[in-house]
Amino acid sequence: MSKNSSASSTFSGFPKETLTFLRDLAQNNDRDWFDANRQRYEEAFLSPALAYITAMQQPLAKVSPLYRAEPKKVGGSLMRIFRDVRFSKDKSPYKTNMGIHFRHEAGCDVHAPGFYVHIQPKECFIGAGIWHPAADALRSIRETIDARPSDWKKARDHKAFCSKYSLTGDAVTRAPRGFEPDHPYIEDLKRKDFIGVMSIDEDAIMTPDFVKESLAAFKAAIPFSRFLCEAVGVPF
Repeated sequence: MSKNSSASSTFSGFPKETLTFLRDLAQNNDRDWFDANRQRYEEAFLSPALAYITAMQQPLAKVSPLYRAEPKKVGGSLMRIFRDVRFSKDKSPYKTNMGIHFRHEAGCDVHAPGFYVHIQPKECFIGAGIWHPAADALRSIRETIDARPSDWKKARDHKAFCSKYSLTGDAVTRAPRGFEPDHPYIEDLKRKDFIGVMSIDEDAIMTPDFVKESLAAFKAAIPFSRFLCEAVGVPF
């Protein structure tokens, strides 16, 4: 186990209490309730999340040694449960999901290439790719699709990837500057997010086999992830 990990045991699956805690948090999203239930947060949210991240370290290295599984309370793969409400009309202080981002070592935030695990009642999924890339990175991805259309098609339509994932995310309504509206890949060029998402059953996260299932999902996304890394100029 990493010396930075706070997980006190091996990963045996997320307990049912993880989803119960998140469900209760959604109904009581305020600081007083959270403070009164901090032990539940530690036991049902934080500890199993760090144990899962620790368990994913060696499997993730088999996918790419450049993606990081860092089991730390702050600054690692586990995303903060606290919302940034500075520019939001919704002032609810807490996220009502667990987000785990195994990001590329070249990135410093959620916008880096990575694999993502989202746990929330009735909405559990795994993601792969780049969410909301910065303007320069987005331009590089679009230009690489334009310059290497056959490689993009192979990555996007790879059998293993398509069997598990669906492309999703935001897109612009018109052709981006520099690209013709009748470009054969115009719908892909319009994308602002380059992410594949696959839904997972709630029951799947509650067993030790979720580590193996996560690994299989990440491996299926290797061609897609490699293309994106090459497009933004980092090794896979």
